[in-house]
Amino acid sequence: MSKYLDRAYEIRAIIEPHHNCAQSVIMSFNRDTDISDEVAYRMAANFGGGMKNGSVCGVITGALMTLGLFNLDDPAIAQGVFKFFKSKHNDELMCTNLLKINAANGGQKKPHCDALVYEMVEYVESVLKENGKI
Repeated sequence: MSKYLDRAYEIRAIIEPHHNCAQSVIMSFNRDTDISDEVAYRMAANFGGGMKNGSVCGVITGALMTLGLFNLDDPAIAQGVFKFFKSKHNDELMCTNLLKINAANGGQKKPHCDALVYEMVEYVESVLKENGKI
């Protein structure tokens, strides 16, 4: 495992304070930037639960914020995040729908969200490496 995935596992194991999916993704990488854990935590606070209304999954918004921290502001890279996620999840991006599908398949919420975080952390790491940012 990489240090980023190790950090994601560490964050997802913390019970209090809770770290939403967006916080978990960005905080897996923020230590390699000039953003502190506290600032990253606060910055992503309103992006969990699909921006607190079941909209776009927090791992996606966390990934986009992370890429921005590393000065990757390219529409093609951002679209790559969406394309990657949709390819893994039956073209679905919405938190509410992803959770409903998971529940219908007998899954529990936390392991489902944990898996999404780990998947996205690995993807973001690959994008950062590919673009010479780490």
